[in-house]
Amino acid sequence: RRTRPAPARPDPADLGRIAEIFRRFQVREPEPMTELFYGTPYTLLVAVALSAQATDVSVNKATGPLFAVADTPQAMLDLGEERLKGYIKTIGLYNAKARNVMALSERLVREFGGTVPRDRAVLETLPGVGKKTAAVVVNTLHGEHAIAVDTHVFRVSNRMPIAVGATPDQVEAGLLAVVPTDYVRHAHHWLILHGRYTCVARKPLCATCLVADLCGWPDKTA
Repeated sequence: RRTRPAPARPDPADLGRIAEIFRRFQVREPEPMTELFYGTPYTLLVAVALSAQATDVSVNKATGPLFAVADTPQAMLDLGEERLKGYIKTIGLYNAKARNVMALSERLVREFGGTVPRDRAVLETLPGVGKKTAAVVVNTLHGEHAIAVDTHVFRVSNRMPIAVGATPDQVEAGLLAVVPTDYVRHAHHWLILHGRYTCVARKPLCATCLVADLCGWPDKTA
């Protein structure tokens, strides 16, 4: 019977490099925050759900007017799906997202008294709420040690590398294994911001990168 080899333990030197990466991120921005606009747990949930395959800027342009008229699950149900589409039609996949927002709002009213559940596993059962959305919500609202792996986090983590994986789930598990406990709460915000503004996809700004000397990517631009 063939047995699987035990996973290799992270090199202590590499763990030190990773810790220094996050130490520098923390010094630069001690309290990073999501760039999505929200005022309540419900509006955060909706904003994050709408942000899938869309930019935060495009979502904020739509949700500003939307949340002025519908910032609770019941208010969203009262607004109705067709009127909701009118507010979010500039966001990609808006038809499917409108259906999901209405469906999750209905479940929140029917099953949770209009409140957003705190449990990540329960959140993941809501229409249009996957692992990434649930992770952002519990991390942002409750400080839970969850790392949401979007395209930026996936790219930066594999590129530097911090945690290498072929899927978001693999990268999330890898990050949780190597990011020091003191930095986990803000890790995904730091990685998102780094990927969004410095370690961009096509031509990263390596010359001005805060952690360029700690990055092992062979194709640096400087």
